[in-house]
Order: sequence, then structure tokens, then C-alpha cells
Amino acid sequence: MPRAYFHFLTGLLLLAGVASAFWAPAAVAGTRIHSVRLWPAEAYTRVTFESNTGIRSTLFSVEHPDRLVLDLEGVELGPPLETMARNLKADDPYIKGIRVGRFKPGVLRVVFDLKTRVKASTSLLDPVATYGYRLVLDIYPETPADPLMALLESHQAAVTTPQGPDTPQAVESAPPPAPPAVSEGAGVAPALEAPIATAAATLPSSGAPEPSLNVAPSSLKPRNLQQRIIIAVDAGHGGEDPGAHGRGGTYEKRVTLSIARRLKAKIDAQPNLRAVLIRDGDYFIPLQGRTARARQLHADLFVSIHADAFINSDARGSSVFALSEKGATSVAARWLAKRENDADLIGGVNINAHETYLAQTLFDLSQTATINDSLKIARAVLGELGHVNALHKGEVEQAGFAVLKSPDIPSILVETAFITNPDEERRLNDTQYQDRLAEAILTGLQHYLAANPPLNKSRTVRSDLNGSRLAVFP
Repeated sequence: MPRAYFHFLTGLLLLAGVASAFWAPAAVAGTRIHSVRLWPAEAYTRVTFESNTGIRSTLFSVEHPDRLVLDLEGVELGPPLETMARNLKADDPYIKGIRVGRFKPGVLRVVFDLKTRVKASTSLLDPVATYGYRLVLDIYPETPADPLMALLESHQAAVTTPQGPDTPQAVESAPPPAPPAVSEGAGVAPALEAPIATAAATLPSSGAPEPSLNVAPSSLKPRNLQQRIIIAVDAGHGGEDPGAHGRGGTYEKRVTLSIARRLKAKIDAQPNLRAVLIRDGDYFIPLQGRTARARQLHADLFVSIHADAFINSDARGSSVFALSEKGATSVAARWLAKRENDADLIGGVNINAHETYLAQTLFDLSQTATINDSLKIARAVLGELGHVNALHKGEVEQAGFAVLKSPDIPSILVETAFITNPDEERRLNDTQYQDRLAEAILTGLQHYLAANPPLNKSRTVRSDLNGSRLAVFP
């Protein structure tokens, strides 16, 4: 073969090789899970898988013993999955153990060994804020707890062992830290068995004259146990939704829970009042789920605790908001309401479960009496907060806050201070300052109740003759 022809063929082969390498489709990489988070709570436990792309999954349950099986399609086995069992807390109310391994080619299996029978569902969330794609697994008790019975039991325990606002059992100086995202790990869990008998995992079955600020709170006449005024205290954000954060690393969800716990302790110390925490841990509750819980508990008042944020770190001061029927009273109020209402997107609402909350919280905004009462409460609380902190504005503002949309419970939202202001962030981390904020909110509520006792509500909560059940009587 002539040398020139040989070099010509060799050149063609080299060009073909380069071209084939260039045009050949890249190997399809599996979905990479870069964070796994566990949020245990009595209400429900949430497991969040965050990834760079959407996750396809199949969920089913297995009996004898009880397990949940989550098959992840096309997912790579990496450190976050390998080590997620290490982040399981012993006191998780539903999950006893976690095992992860390759079930078959293309399918990664996660098995949750259960402590009790549960209901569960999954939901795939699109990227939002700082989050990528998220697959959330929500695990609920098979039989939800009766909130009224829990309230009665907690009251009986408080009567047996009285606690004041400074009692350690009544107040926690700091809420538990958020569970860390899984990032590093070691070996893979033992091989996973194929289920013998399966059952589909099911969904859980399952808004006059001004009060005198000179009225002494003690002038409010105490009522008997069955007639105690019930105040729902809502710690804003939680779980997947951290809320706003300051430059010093303070998360709004932790500050609000700490203040809410202090406020509850102070309310419970009053002979005529009783508080219930809507959120008593680091977990997410949809906005309408918060109002639904307050209505289940037949709350007389609803107070949502927050820590404000703004793009300008110079913004400062406390604010109190009520619901508006006719639009926001200012551009800032409208912006804040949108930010707070976006909590459902950030926290990750399970749409299937969310529909039940919608059914429970239908309301008619023509019922202006509730909003008028909300404005009275807001003015009383704002006046007291002015003794603790500068006021952002000297008047109550209104906007369409979803968490305030209860048809029959006067509701306010308290922005305690600007967490984005370095000075106010520092004070929000001061336990004594938190205590003063809680005391101011309580005093404002008492001023309102002294002038407007909710005695006209068409319900009385009492136990039946044997004390084993609660009933609601018109």
C-alpha cells in the first residue's frame, strides 16, 4: 500500500473517532440527592429529599412488621442517603429505623421501620427560594389526636402541678436546633428485602368603641374552667420554612417559637386564660392548617408571632397587623403579606393534605365583626409593644394575611422586631428581651379582654359526666 494512501486512511479513521466521541450522547447520570432532612413531630414527621432534578418515586406500606417502602427511580446512592439513618432521633414518634440500599438496577429503596401504624403520602415540590427540587414524605398517625382532649389533659396536669412563667418546665430558653442536612457518610445499610405482602399507603383523613388602655388587666373577672378564654399562640414558620434570617445567622422560626413558648407560659399563669401552641416544635404547618387547628380548639383569640424582614437593614421597630377586606393599607403591608403568604410554597404544602384544611377553613369575608375585634386587639397590643421597642409605624396596618383568615376568631399578626436589623437581631436573641415582648403582648390582650370579654360565643367546652370525653355544646 502506498505510504501516502496509508496516511490518508489513518487520518480518516482519526477524524471519525474524534467525530464519534463528539457526537456520541453523554452517559445519562442518575439523579443526585444532595440533602436529606428529617423533621419529627407529634402531628406528623416529614422527610425531605432535595435534588438537582425531579425525583420519581413509588410509596407503599408493608405489614408484619409495619414498614413504609419508598422506591426512588434513577437515583444515585450517595452520602446523604447512606447516612440518613444517623440523623433519626430516638424519640421520633413514628420512625424506628431507616435502611437504604440498591433494590434492583435503576431503583434505590428506602425502608422506614415504624413504631406504629401510620398513614403517609408523598409530594414533589418545584424549586423555590434557595431550595431545589424536593420530594417530601409526610407520615401521619393513623388516628389523629383529639386536640380538645389534649387541651383538657394538659389543663388537668397543670392543675395538679401549677407552673408559673419562670418555671423551667413552662419555658424553654431556646427551641431545639433544626436537624442538620445529611452531607457525609459511610457504608450502605444492610440489603433490603422485597416485600411479601403490600398495601397502598393512604393519605391522612382528613380562618364598637375602642378599648381603654387604662383598664387594669386584673379587672377581668375569672371564669370557671369550662369558661376559660382560650388563646391560640402561633409561632410563625418552622421546619422546611425558616422564615427570615439576620446577618448574625438567627432564623425567624427559632425566635418566634421561643417567644411563643414564653407567651404561653405567661397566659397559662393567669387564672382566667389558657393558651395553646399551634406549633410546639421545629416542623412546618400550612397557613390554613394553623387557623384550622385554632378553630378545632375553639380558640377565642389567635396571635401569630413573627420577626420582620426588609431589604434595608436600617428598617426597625415593632408592628401589629390585622386582616383586610379591601386591600393592604400600605405598599409595605402588601409586600409583607405576600412574603408571609409565600410560606406555604417554601415550607412545602402537601396539596392532597392541604385540601382538607381548605374544607375546614371556608370563610366569609363579609363578617366584618371579627376584623373589627381584631383591630381592637391589635391596637391594644401595639400600645404595649411601644413600651418595649420603637414602633415601626404608630398605627395598626392591614393586609391579606392568609394566617389571619378565620371567620369567627379575632386574629392578629405581631412582627416583634426586624430580624434583618443587626441591633434588633441581637435583642431578639436576648431571653430577657423575649420575655418583655411576651409580657407586652399578654398585657395588650388583657386590656382588650377587660373591655371585650368573649362571653357571647355560642359554645362551651366541657367534659361529660365520666370525664372521658369532651363535647361542644351550643
